[in-house]
Amino acid sequence: MARLDAGQRLRRLLAVLAWLARRGRAPVAELAERFGLSPDELISDLELAACCGLPPYSPDQLMEILVGEDEVVAHLGPELARPRRLTAAEGFALAASAQAIAAVPGADPDGVLASALAKLQAVLGERHRLQVDVPEPPALAAVRQALHQHRQLHLRYLSGSSDELTERDVDPWSVTFAEGRWYLDGHCHRAGGRRRFRVDRIVDVTVTDRPVLAAEPPATDDDRAAAQPPFVAGPDTVAVRLAVGPAAAWVADAVPVLDRRPGDDGRLQLTLAVASTVWLGRLLLRLGPDAEVLDPPELADVGAEAARRVLARYRPGR
Repeated sequence: MARLDAGQRLRRLLAVLAWLARRGRAPVAELAERFGLSPDELISDLELAACCGLPPYSPDQLMEILVGEDEVVAHLGPELARPRRLTAAEGFALAASAQAIAAVPGADPDGVLASALAKLQAVLGERHRLQVDVPEPPALAAVRQALHQHRQLHLRYLSGSSDELTERDVDPWSVTFAEGRWYLDGHCHRAGGRRRFRVDRIVDVTVTDRPVLAAEPPATDDDRAAAQPPFVAGPDTVAVRLAVGPAAAWVADAVPVLDRRPGDDGRLQLTLAVASTVWLGRLLLRLGPDAEVLDPPELADVGAEAARRVLARYRPGR
């Protein structure tokens, strides 16, 4: 199973703790099945939670969670067992996020989300004041048409990693909206496998008469464990480890990161999935002297080479 990042693991743990706070105790097997975990994963998460609490983190200030061979017993107090009271600002932010999801085509207008949103807006007041518009890039209509008709697409696509304009035949599988952008998932015949395309980077699109040739593979346990992120590392990516200082630490929240950990020298070490040295060079130019490529060694000079190319453009006579 794919390793979850810290955010995904925390959200999963909070869901387990909120349920446990109401029940008090539960068999390990039942709790693991309810949240789609193996018993070992459940116990590992609960052992982590047992180390959490309030300063000064003495035994009487830690979460009281007892894990036996067959049963979990938890005394977590009323704070986790009851719904959280939101401030007006938190309620508005939650309503805005829910509106954005509800505005995506295909969302159930009468489903659980719509019902919860109506209740939240009624509490906030001025329920018709909040409106969320989801922008649609020009190519989106053709992509949806091909998806509905099970037809192959011909794209002219501008890659954000290499600045290369390519032509591709794609069997569309799904269209998703994430973090303010539309994405097309499908089988790319040029790459010979699954690829994710940003719809706003499609320069030109044609819905062909050719039927879809490659069917979407069935969802795996890894797919069900976490939502598909906007960035999907392809088979041709290289894991690049960077060391960044405090002035460049923002990059950890700005680009997809496979792993992060503190280094012995006080700098943050990040592992990125890199498909293009052009993209990596641009990133290193933005980070400047506050970033260093640690591995692989053959990419150590990518930033310096990118800087030399940029400087060459400004030499006299050019």
